[in-house]
Parts: sequence; C-alpha cells; structure tokens
Amino acid sequence: MSDDDTKVPLPDLENGGDVQIVPDAGSLAPSDSDSVNRGAADLEAVFDVPVQVSAVLGRAHMEVGNLLKLGPGAVLELDRKVGEAIDIYVNNRLVARGEVVLVEDKLGVTMTEIIKADHN
Repeated sequence: MSDDDTKVPLPDLENGGDVQIVPDAGSLAPSDSDSVNRGAADLEAVFDVPVQVSAVLGRAHMEVGNLLKLGPGAVLELDRKVGEAIDIYVNNRLVARGEVVLVEDKLGVTMTEIIKADHN
C-alpha cells in the first residue's frame, strides 16, 4: 500500500462508534485485467457455508389415512410427467431446473436452466 492510497477508518466497535463510509465509485469498478485475475478465490470466504440442496421430482397431496396404507411397491402419482424438468432448490429457494441422470450406480442432477432470482 502506498502513501497515495486512501485509508478507510474502521469503526470503534468497543465504544459503540459508528463510521459511515462512502466509497469512491471509480474504486469499485474492476478494470479488465482485475476481472480476469479474480475468480473462485474471491468466494473463498463462503466455501464452507452449509446449504441445503433439494431436487424435487414432483409433488402429491393425499390424506394421512391413505399415506399410512402405502407399502412396499406402492406407486405414488406425482404432478409431473416423465421427462419433465425437476426443480432444484437451495435453502428452499428455486434456483434451477434440471434432469435426473445416472452416474455409475448413483442418481444425480444435471442443471439445464438457471432461474434468475427476483429481488423485491
């Protein structure tokens, strides 16, 4: 860091101090060379954050009495058709649609469509 760099004061958290920082808009926009050098390393801080991922094949509604009557080999009709895309949720938020695939002896999901989040 050179003497020319702008130093940003840190808030005094112990004494309840509050510092409002208004960054220079030009300093936030990365140059072309910066954007090439930046990548997954920028997200390293969130790599260990656990999330719940769900792949939903379909849904069905039934009464508890009918649910208790289900046994091995019972067929449960879902609200989807064969070949229709499945929904992929991250932390109960729809983020993508995809297809079920078989990888060796395990089921997997291939994402075919990313759902853009609506930020209201």
